[in-house]
Amino acid sequence: MAACFHPKPTINGEDDSVILFSTSSSPQGSTSPSSSSYHSPPPSLSSHHHSRTSHKLTVRNLSYTIHLKGSIPDSFLHLAQKPKPVEVLKSVSFVARSSEIVAILGPSGTGKSSLLRIISGRVNDKDFDPCSISIDDHLMMRSPDQLRKICGFVAQEDNLLPLLTVRETLIFSAKFRLKEMSSKEKEERVESLMQELGLLHVADSFVGDEENRGISGGERKRVSIGVDMIHDPPILLLDEPTSGLDSSSALQVIELLASMAKARGRTVLLSIHQPSYRILRYISKFLLLSHGSVVHNGSLELLEENIQRLGFQIPTQLNALEFAMEIMPALEASTPKLTVVEDKDSYESYPRVWSDEGCNRIQQRDYDDDDKRMGNFWFFSNLLEIMFLCSRFWKIIYRTKQLFLARTMQAIVGGLGLASVYVKVRKDEEGVAERLGLFAFSLSFLLSSTVEALPIYLQERRVLMKEASRGAYKISSYMIANTIVFMPFLFAVSILFAVPVYWIVGLNPSISAFAFFTFVVWLIILMASSLVLFLSAISPDFISGNSLICTVLGSFFLFSGYFIPKDNIPKYWLFMYYVSLYRYPLDTLLTNEYWSLRNECFSWRPGNMCILSGNDVLKSRGLEKDTRWINVGIMFGFFLFYRVLCWIILARKASTSTI
Repeated sequence: MAACFHPKPTINGEDDSVILFSTSSSPQGSTSPSSSSYHSPPPSLSSHHHSRTSHKLTVRNLSYTIHLKGSIPDSFLHLAQKPKPVEVLKSVSFVARSSEIVAILGPSGTGKSSLLRIISGRVNDKDFDPCSISIDDHLMMRSPDQLRKICGFVAQEDNLLPLLTVRETLIFSAKFRLKEMSSKEKEERVESLMQELGLLHVADSFVGDEENRGISGGERKRVSIGVDMIHDPPILLLDEPTSGLDSSSALQVIELLASMAKARGRTVLLSIHQPSYRILRYISKFLLLSHGSVVHNGSLELLEENIQRLGFQIPTQLNALEFAMEIMPALEASTPKLTVVEDKDSYESYPRVWSDEGCNRIQQRDYDDDDKRMGNFWFFSNLLEIMFLCSRFWKIIYRTKQLFLARTMQAIVGGLGLASVYVKVRKDEEGVAERLGLFAFSLSFLLSSTVEALPIYLQERRVLMKEASRGAYKISSYMIANTIVFMPFLFAVSILFAVPVYWIVGLNPSISAFAFFTFVVWLIILMASSLVLFLSAISPDFISGNSLICTVLGSFFLFSGYFIPKDNIPKYWLFMYYVSLYRYPLDTLLTNEYWSLRNECFSWRPGNMCILSGNDVLKSRGLEKDTRWINVGIMFGFFLFYRVLCWIILARKASTSTI
């Protein structure tokens, strides 16, 4: 464990509490700022500069090692050597202060993204060194979760919902992360933030993605920044915010960050690849990494001096950073000689080294005050989360035309098409076989009809992981909201399918039997929806997810008892008969059709001898008792079971997410 250091005492008796969340907001002007004007912050935001506490982020001797797992067990290959640990970061030290931008640079694979993720708390507890990172000279002793609450982190990928507008995206983010604010304060905060980000002119435009036309790449990046700034974090970390942007959009993003750093007193750290000359003037300090080690920590002028000391002359067509990339081996070899600590206060904060025991005794700040306050109205907070998530789900479903229309048309066309094949099925021996075939095909159609929701679930999963890992809402709230929203929608789909099939085919004419048939169809679709949701949680992509769904459904159909009777199924496969999603609804539909017709004869021999009654049909399937409601309970159990499994998997992934 790295050594810990004694924190510097408070100066001038100042309170050592950090303002983590600013609830102040300011009125908006009616004029939208130009999307390219970020040199001066809006007046409404500049006024807060002097009232905001300054912060200092200190990183000292931070190291990070990845322990790779061997692909071949030693028991199978005695001579196999265990993979050597990979040192990603080696004793990285630097200081970042309020109102300045620190840029982390270096060749690919030097640990830039890893450094940002560790500082932002997006690392496993076992890989987190609590004695290497401090904020305002207070160590992060408890867990990486503290850093997640303090630091805003903008990943390289823009994980946003494409069918929400810019304003809606920020409004929902405010609702999730600013629960103690009133609705009016949240709206004012969003308007203020859009003005600060230069997004007022696209406030009502869809975010969009590769498939859905929306705002530009630079504007989408600013929305991503806004989502992680909505709670006003004192420290903002960005992983390659200019990646994939043209030079003009990249400059606008850096200008924006520089403006926010100065106007709001934020500490900004970002990784960047070879910034242009125009970008350099907005960056206060450069941290140059090579093979996980620091080869330069300071200003651009200091880097130029170090290069000249090595006897190199910077070409006129290159800036110091570009040239440093070309002579990286020479810089790395000379780092111990040339390193100059510009900020002497960086390490004076640690007058002496503490032992591990002293490190455990050190008094640290409590950054969890907000969680303690929120604990007093936990239930109300969860209820609000569910309401906000339901509202967002409804917007997405309504705007996802391919899902909304596909499900609706699939139910109508599928129901009418199937009914047209089995028009007025006769009540004879052939009709009994046809009804069984109808029920089996309907099951296959209904269970496979939910596959088209897989890409939507996969798209939402990255957004879910990002928001849940940041504490915006709980996975349980997401699952409950998903269930509440989709249940009535899928019930409407089940009615659209059940009505034409039931009455055109001529099934049991009882109204109660029809109502129960519709209810069972609804349960079938709910089970399928839960299964797809669960499989989407464990599938890495659409292709593997689609293959997994087809394999699982095919296996369930094979062991449903329709193709192979229960008695003929091998014992080692018998468990599949009991877990099959096809078995219970198929038995329920048959019981619903024939239970009230048990004494009705469907086939006669000469001499008025009945050879096939409704009771005989049920006995052939082993249905001697009315188990409809028992099967309903089992189907509902499957519906809940797969959702609980999905919740467990997503909660596990969110707890270890580095997005």
